[in-house]
Amino acid sequence: MANKNDELLKRLLVTFRIEADEHLNAMASGLLALEKIPSGNEAAAMIETVFREAHSLKGAARAVNFAPTEAMCQSLESVFAAMKSSQLQVTAALLDLLHRAIEILGTLLHSDLSGVSVIPPAAAALIRELERCANGAVAEISQATETEATSVNPVHLITPAASDASAATVRIPTAKLDVVMRQVEELLLPRLAARQRAIELHDAAAALSAWKKVRRQIQPMLRRIERSSARASSATSSHSRRKELQKVLEYLDGEHLFMSTLEERLMRLNKAAARDQHVLAMMTDSLLNDVKEMQLLPFSSLFGVLPRLARELAREQGKEVELVLQGGEIELDRRMLDEMKDPLIHLLRNAIDHGIESPAVRTAAGKPAQGKITLAVSQRDSGKIEVLMSDDGCGIDAERVRKAAKKSGIASAGAVDQFSEREVLALVFQSGISTSPIITDVSGRGLGLAIVREKVDRLAGSITIESHPGAGTAFHIVLPLSLATMRGVLVRVGTRPCVIPSAGVESVARVALQDIRTVENRQTIVLVGQVISLSDLGDVLELPRTAIRDAVSHAPVVVLSQNDVRIAFLVDEILGEQEILVKNLGTQLVRVRNVTGASVLGSGQVVPVLNVTDLLKSAVLHVTTPFADAVSEQRQAGTKRTVLVAEDSITSRSLLKNILESAGYAVTTAVDGMDAYTTLKTAQFDLVVSDVEMPRMDGFDLTARIRADKHLAEIPVVLVTALDSREHRERGIDAGANAYIVKSSFDQSNLLEVIGRLI
Repeated sequence: MANKNDELLKRLLVTFRIEADEHLNAMASGLLALEKIPSGNEAAAMIETVFREAHSLKGAARAVNFAPTEAMCQSLESVFAAMKSSQLQVTAALLDLLHRAIEILGTLLHSDLSGVSVIPPAAAALIRELERCANGAVAEISQATETEATSVNPVHLITPAASDASAATVRIPTAKLDVVMRQVEELLLPRLAARQRAIELHDAAAALSAWKKVRRQIQPMLRRIERSSARASSATSSHSRRKELQKVLEYLDGEHLFMSTLEERLMRLNKAAARDQHVLAMMTDSLLNDVKEMQLLPFSSLFGVLPRLARELAREQGKEVELVLQGGEIELDRRMLDEMKDPLIHLLRNAIDHGIESPAVRTAAGKPAQGKITLAVSQRDSGKIEVLMSDDGCGIDAERVRKAAKKSGIASAGAVDQFSEREVLALVFQSGISTSPIITDVSGRGLGLAIVREKVDRLAGSITIESHPGAGTAFHIVLPLSLATMRGVLVRVGTRPCVIPSAGVESVARVALQDIRTVENRQTIVLVGQVISLSDLGDVLELPRTAIRDAVSHAPVVVLSQNDVRIAFLVDEILGEQEILVKNLGTQLVRVRNVTGASVLGSGQVVPVLNVTDLLKSAVLHVTTPFADAVSEQRQAGTKRTVLVAEDSITSRSLLKNILESAGYAVTTAVDGMDAYTTLKTAQFDLVVSDVEMPRMDGFDLTARIRADKHLAEIPVVLVTALDSREHRERGIDAGANAYIVKSSFDQSNLLEVIGRLI
């Protein structure tokens, strides 16, 4: 029975902490509003609201036996009651005391004090101070704090008016909501698969229709042959041959009827599949949007944290700050909000510590003594939002940034001196760059903005900076509305499909190969009257070039842009744009350069999702071989030898592929024997390397089928396996393998030596 009670209490505590956080945020917002309007009817209404929040929190704490929280709320109620009856005036010192009480309440709520009646010393001291204050002992509030608080009004909070609209709500643990969200997002995969099947059915119906047209042209020819045969004399045409021809014609007549029936059935299936796919897409989109709506929270949910932080930082540094919050009603994925909390805190700290000057300095410069920081959120388009954090402070001193960059060694002194002002400002995002003369608990280590940039990049967003000396600084952050699903442009690089997030794609185009120019050892093209640097996506991804593009006069390019950097990437084919579900790469591959995750296409193929930020950085560092030179090199070297690798283990498959490609071979991979045999039917290869133990079709059966096929029989086959026994070696030889390499004795030179002898 005790265990059941313990479990019940644990569940109650989880619910209680969620409710308590809401009460604390409401109380903190009310106190900040009282700083702006300390008296009058609006102040009285706000005191009443905060009073009720404290009372509700006290009742909830009593229900879960949180004695320290209950005692603190009891004292707060006494203070709010005195304020309500005008026995206690709203002063800065009093508000400081109340803010301190809320901070200690927050600490108590997230500590394990269930069933403990002993109040911590810090909380007990504050409770006594609150009681003295409620009993009229206002003079006993720290005189020094009173004097300081009345001379400096640290934060003036401006927020949009709150809506009075309310709706019935249900409390659901966020973990359960995340599970539902992931399950709904997974529906994207069968939806894409259904679309792919519908396309395949349509193509099959079209192929059958085309074949029927060819078939109809043959039958009249056979009829003419029949009539000609009938007119021939018995000396030149036998009766049995005419009879055989008649049977062929009768079969073709019946086949025509059968094919017409089959075509009709296929067309009905095609229409039904298209209709079902359309319905599934509508239902999936509707369900996904509804669940996404459940995950949305107003951006204002972050506002409860930032004003209190701004107040504390401004008070500590003796500065006056007006914090303007706009666009709090705009809703964003809760997971995105959680991820953006730390970057916004870093930007706010940076603005107060580096941007806003002291009142004396501002007054001397002809500015208002009170600085202004604006956090504005706006809807940019249907899939993005923009977050603006700006201040009217001193701006960023570009020369100090140059000196800090030289001192840190991030770039050479000569290179930094050549940077434009925009490039210098971008250096503040580098780890280790700080213009602060000393290291404090707030700043000086050069990590804050680097963390902001890293977090924004991880969210597939972008951040830009504007700064004007003496006028202030603004950070513009553009983010997608959702973390998991996104629109992506599917491209082919060699034989590999890849996905580029649409958020980073500025445009796509086709360029004439003859218009590609080399400027300062970099390829460039001209699009819409602008010169853009050009890189080969395959080269940036360090993939081998598998084809010569000189067979065509034009090639597709994808223009990527981020943070004022624009680079065009040459690809082999642009396959289209679609919604994709991004999966992370797991704990083994937490960070892979140029790759942000993976996705599954409707065909079931797993493709990498590329990281736009990394691609732009890699393209800047990578100097692409001029296109004409690359074509010339391939012509001189001749066509690469092609090898098909059949291996069901992704690790072994990648190892073999890397070894062979490093040796100059063009490699295609297959996941098992059946996949390899199908691939052999569609393309030509100089050699096959195969594992033995594979699903569907093993290496022995694959070798036997290759030898039995007259079109494939001459292809050399190398079996690479862990099966080191005489029986298996003999079976490989009997099947027709040219070589049998055991993995235990397998090394790179051994494999390459064997292949070199065979092709």
